[in-house]
Amino acid sequence: MTTQILIAGFGGQGVLFAGKCLAYEGMFENKQVSWLPSYGPEMRGGTANCSVILSDEPVGSPIVSTPDVLIVMNSPSLDKYEDATAVGGKIFVDSALISREVRRSDVDAYYIPATKLASDLGIPTLANMIIVGKMIKETALVTLESACEAMKKVVSARHQDLLEANIKALSAGYNYAD
Repeated sequence: MTTQILIAGFGGQGVLFAGKCLAYEGMFENKQVSWLPSYGPEMRGGTANCSVILSDEPVGSPIVSTPDVLIVMNSPSLDKYEDATAVGGKIFVDSALISREVRRSDVDAYYIPATKLASDLGIPTLANMIIVGKMIKETALVTLESACEAMKKVVSARHQDLLEANIKALSAGYNYAD
């Protein structure tokens, strides 16, 4: 089984980090993985997206053109990638920043006020991990346990003080009931 994931938003929202975490989570579950970051020249504040593929077989190409799972952190990303999502796919929307709903009826849409939840929990920069936690819950692509283990590898030594906050954010998203 192969699942193509696209995470998109503004630079500075942790889009690339979220994708890197998913790739590590897949490796922890012995999946074949691909992680392909992409961002505009502005980086912070510009557009950013990240393609992640988790598969039971070798990944032929790292490019995700028809995502099975779409995570969007801003309105321009929803506008740009909604129609590209595979029929039967899942779209995860940060409803604290995106006011409109998904227009398609042939996908499952999940609305998580990730930015607001992150702020309320005192971890305002971790909306990305909250929405990833919800995605893990709804897709079962990886387990929460492997996600927490992967986090120990992905959070750099310089930022070990943020490890527990990232795990808290993943758990908050995983346990979020809409």
